[in-house]
Amino acid sequence: MAQHAPAGRSIPIITPAEGVTEEMIRELVVTFYDRVLKDPELGPIFHQKLSGRWSEHLAIMVDFWSSIALRTARYSGKPQAAHFGLDLTAELFARWLGLFESTAREIFEPDVAEFFILRAQRIAESLQIGLGIGPKALRLP
Repeated sequence: MAQHAPAGRSIPIITPAEGVTEEMIRELVVTFYDRVLKDPELGPIFHQKLSGRWSEHLAIMVDFWSSIALRTARYSGKPQAAHFGLDLTAELFARWLGLFESTAREIFEPDVAEFFILRAQRIAESLQIGLGIGPKALRLP
């Protein structure tokens, strides 16, 4: 079943992921961010922003994904504000998303991977729009 967005396009209804556990979310977050840190383009950005606070960031990301996948409502942060001021580009978001997708596909069965990938794509699009980067970004005169 689909609901309709204001622009008239159909979007799937977001529901909790069947079979997803906190342990699965933690594995995704830890594995993904380990790859981000090792990435030659993304790593330096994250190292600079979160130096010495990785365990705190990982806990926040577990809460974030738990809120999305399990509807735990543990995350109450502001993603736009957290990413403001970073040297991010549409290309870096694409790189981030590619790493996320490959990690999810490697760790999970296809249906669970697709659940996370679809939401990550929406999150990346929303962040890019909010930060004023990417093809769908809002450009104010």
